Amino acid sequence: MSPGQSRATADARAVPTRSRAVLRLPGGISLRYAPRAALVAALLVVVCGAAAGLALFTGTYTIRTSQVVDVLLGHGAAADRFIILDQRLPRVSASLLVGAALGLSGALFQSLSRNPLGSPDVIGFTTGSASGALVVILTGGDSASLGIGAGSVLGGLLTATAVYLLTASRGVAGNRLLLTGIAVGAMLASVNDFLITRADIESAEEAKAWTFGSLNAITWPYVLPLALALPLLAAVTVPLTRPLTQIEMGDDTASALGINVARVRAVSLLLGVVLAGWAIAVAGPIGFLALAAPQLARRIVRVPGVPIASAMLTGAAMLSAADLLAQHLLAPFQIPVGLVTGAIGGLYLLWLVARQR
Repeated sequence: MSPGQSRATADARAVPTRSRAVLRLPGGISLRYAPRAALVAALLVVVCGAAAGLALFTGTYTIRTSQVVDVLLGHGAAADRFIILDQRLPRVSASLLVGAALGLSGALFQSLSRNPLGSPDVIGFTTGSASGALVVILTGGDSASLGIGAGSVLGGLLTATAVYLLTASRGVAGNRLLLTGIAVGAMLASVNDFLITRADIESAEEAKAWTFGSLNAITWPYVLPLALALPLLAAVTVPLTRPLTQIEMGDDTASALGINVARVRAVSLLLGVVLAGWAIAVAGPIGFLALAAPQLARRIVRVPGVPIASAMLTGAAMLSAADLLAQHLLAPFQIPVGLVTGAIGGLYLLWLVARQR
């Protein structure tokens, strides 16, 4: 081994610095990372891949493994291609993307409220997004993904604006944000029920089924917009990680460190609402996922700060596993995945209560 190769090998060693490590690469490049977070991320990727693979290779319509592989390689019969490429693959993609979006949205809201219960479904923003989507579904005819998506995001933004205005005078944080959001969400839930009661039977049944949260019969036109938007929204969130971590220590401390607290909060609130609204437009209101995923990510990773990557991966793993369970638990009958995540969320809350005791 030449001296240059020895130096390059030595430079590539990971040097631990408390809970983080520095990977020194040739050329003077240094990458700082948390070893535990990197290991957890790798394991979560494996879980997502395993759940997605099982969902892709199994289902009500039996297709042999060799036939699935042929379809993925661009061959196979027309019927197999339709089942794999137009039914199973969009559903698998939607479960990963929607789970990641809700996990990231929950992480933002919990950091903003400095409360583990501060998720979009508890605060009421999910209900507001559902209100906007229900108006589109029930009023007319625009059942395309773009129309439902626009209504969902707009409903979430209007709800967030109302909550922000009601709490801005004394600071958008803590229990004030949580309680105001719960109150607004309760009122909007009544509005949603009223909208369903005023619709015709067919539209009311469709709307009610949508409110359970489901990935059944999902198609590419619903998935592709979220697939394009999620990487951009996640990239915009990355620079907010450090300011949000400092805001969690208190507004006065963050201001003393040079953080524009009001601007960071407004941008984070906007991003969280858009993420939740877009996820709801694809799959309907899926409860408890945005609540549980960031908290589980924090407990597993044990690294200070907003767990952006780990929250997204945890949400993707949870929803893909829950959807796999929803498909096979009572097969051939398929349960809406929102009911499965609701049951998991209830068990999670009971576990939290038991830990507190």
